[in-house]
Order: sequence, then structure tokens, then C-alpha cells
Amino acid sequence: MNFGVFMHRADSIYDDSPAERYQFPPQYLTRASPFVGSWVIYLEPTKVKNSRGYFGVAKVEKIVRDPAQSDMYLALIEPGSYIDFVQYVPFSNVSGPIERGLLNDAGKLSGRAQAAIRSLSSTDFARIIKHGLPDSDILPRVDASIPSGRLQEDVIPFEYDFDRPVVETLVSRKKRDQFFRRAVLSAYENQCVMTGWKLINGGGRAEVEAAHIKAVEHNGPDSIQNGIALSGTAHWMFDRGLIGLSDDLEILIHRKVNDVDGIKSIINKSGKALSPRRTGQRPHPAFLQWHREHHRF
Repeated sequence: MNFGVFMHRADSIYDDSPAERYQFPPQYLTRASPFVGSWVIYLEPTKVKNSRGYFGVAKVEKIVRDPAQSDMYLALIEPGSYIDFVQYVPFSNVSGPIERGLLNDAGKLSGRAQAAIRSLSSTDFARIIKHGLPDSDILPRVDASIPSGRLQEDVIPFEYDFDRPVVETLVSRKKRDQFFRRAVLSAYENQCVMTGWKLINGGGRAEVEAAHIKAVEHNGPDSIQNGIALSGTAHWMFDRGLIGLSDDLEILIHRKVNDVDGIKSIINKSGKALSPRRTGQRPHPAFLQWHREHHRF
């Protein structure tokens, strides 16, 4: 199986949507073609302010010529395969780059590090996945001697032998639900976007749940942009189309609701849903539109 890296930034000039497609010019076709039917990890360049580093993974379904731009190609992502990392993985830690394959014979960073599309060894792939999608809910310990945003060396052993279960984790619905919940709740700081409630039980577990905007059964991806944090009641109402969101996050109440005043009594007094601090994690308009159309708002 061939693995790869797609470099992406939110303000890209290319028509990219990590959960759906990756646009690239013809000179990268030879590099990208081996990834059809396999997995790629997304990387935000280090020169981007507050770079996320490696931030997500997806499976490439096929590569086609872009119907809107004949001089470009699209790597189409297998529907529902994309998943955001629970924790972003810095390009390098105290031992050097996470992609060990980027080092030359002298142990220095090679020019391959600048390539927008590049191959990734199975060992490097497994290492990045296990950093980005850790099994434990416990976050890495913070060491004051390590710059903010870097991983401490002893959090996870640095070397991994690639094994089949790494890929199996990416297709396990149970594991994906766990990762999705942790990523979404972290983005919204355990707070319900509709009610503003932030309830934590005695065991330290948040009452809030992670809701898909575009449902999984309709190939909605496990992307933070396709998720919102909701209390149990708000989640029930959202999934049944009793409430929804406009593109600017105005809370919409369906015309068929029988107790409008009851809903108004629990939603934010501002009439708008809460938004993540990071702009790139806001609900994507395409998913919000799907939810409105699916429930006939």
C-alpha cells in the first residue's frame, strides 16, 4: 500500500476541500497517482502562522481531470473517509522531523520537505497516525523546556513498525466516533453551541455530545467542520431537523415545531450558535446547507 502527504493551507489558491478533493497541476500527477485506493495525510506548511502541522487523514478514491479547469487535476477523496486528528502533529519534535524519510544521508532535511505532494513510508505514516489519533484520552504532558505546540519525546515512542491495525483503526466506525467526539469537543471546549451549557459530571466527563451536521449514513465526513457540540436534548432536536443553522450560524427553528417557545427558552438568547475560536474549524456552509435541505427548512 502506498501512502502520501498532501500539503494544504486554508487560504490556498487551489480549489481544495480536504474531506472531498485536492486540486493539483499536471506536474504532480505522477506523484499523486500511486495514492489512488490508499491513504494520505494532510500537512499545513510550517510557514503558515500557527500551523496545524499534520492535521487529518483521508483515502483517495480516484484522480480525474478537473472539469472546471482543464489544466488541473483533482484527487477525489473517498466519501466519509476523511477524519480530523484529535491533536495536531507538529512537523518536527525535539528529535527532528516526524517524517524520518525527509532526512538525507547526512541526517539533514532534504528538499523533499518542500514538495506539496510526496510519498510517505509506512513507518512514518503509522507514527503520524498514532500521534494524531492516540488511543488514550490523556493529552501529552507539558514540559516547560519544550516550545509550545511541540510533542514531548516520551509521550509516544518515536519509532513504529507499520502494522495492519493502523489502517483498520481508520475504517473502524467505533474508533472513528471516539476520535470525532474528542476532536469536536476540544474545538468547542465542551460547550453546547445551541444552549451554551457546559456541564461536566463528577468523573470529569462532558455531558455534551459530538453531532455530525451531514449524517454519516449520507457520507458525512468525520471532520470538525462537519461537527458541532450539542447537549443531549439539542442533539436529538438537531438530528430530527427541529432546529438547524444558517451559514452565519443563526439558530433556525423548523416551521413544523409544535413548541417554539419551549425551544426558544433553552437556546442562546443571541439566537446564534457558538463558534470555535479557530476560524478553520467553523461549520462548513456545504454541510449546513445539506442539513437544511435534508430537513426541508
